[in-house]
Amino acid sequence: MCEENAAAPQEEWFARNPEKKIGIPAMGRNYNRYPLRTHYVRVGQDDYIDLVKKYVLPVWRKGDILSISEKVISICEGNVVYKKDVKVSWLARKLSRHVHYDSVAGLHLAIPEKMQVAIDQVGVPRILLATFCAAVTRPFGKHGVFYQVAGRQAAGVDGFESDGFQDYYDMAILCPDGTDAARVCEDIRNQTGVLAMVVDANDLGCEILGVAKEIPYSTEELKSLIRDNPACQESECTPFVLIRQEDEEPPAPPAS
Repeated sequence: MCEENAAAPQEEWFARNPEKKIGIPAMGRNYNRYPLRTHYVRVGQDDYIDLVKKYVLPVWRKGDILSISEKVISICEGNVVYKKDVKVSWLARKLSRHVHYDSVAGLHLAIPEKMQVAIDQVGVPRILLATFCAAVTRPFGKHGVFYQVAGRQAAGVDGFESDGFQDYYDMAILCPDGTDAARVCEDIRNQTGVLAMVVDANDLGCEILGVAKEIPYSTEELKSLIRDNPACQESECTPFVLIRQEDEEPPAPPAS
């Protein structure tokens, strides 16, 4: 049985999310998830391979799976848009006024600049189709249709709100597509040996964007490992979550 208070790694390497359990049952086994604390990653200043080498390799063991936030990959690759460069159209302003606000998901596309970035990502026709479908289904209590139709590139736009960091007020972080996320996972495997998956996870759910080929689990099985979003809040800098079977020893920092 997964223990809520499973042995926790040392504080300087790991952060515990007080609202989530370390352990989780999945695929007939029990797994522990350890959020890895990093420094504050900045656009143009950090490389994801260097981050994996610095924060993951010292505690990595064969059989571990590394879950990586898609946001840190986008930041490392400069896949961002700055608010000063966004030219908000009348359509973006109009549509943003009708976006359903969610206390968990935040303002999201209710921010005009963010709506404009989504339009720029997927095009006006698709956004209009998503808007129409949402308008038709919302009276029946069905929510989330807009993002389902608009697609991952629209739904995955982050930023223009703080998320714990002042920089995020002025920067939107774009979501990598599946091909790019898979390339990142293979790049990490080739250069470090770490088997990783890139995920877009929040308290509303998670999407697996890319997976290293050697990970022997299906997308749904991988989702079951992080279905409760075990990473800490954005301000705690935990873009990596190390996943290990519970019967293995907990990670520990290397000897100095």
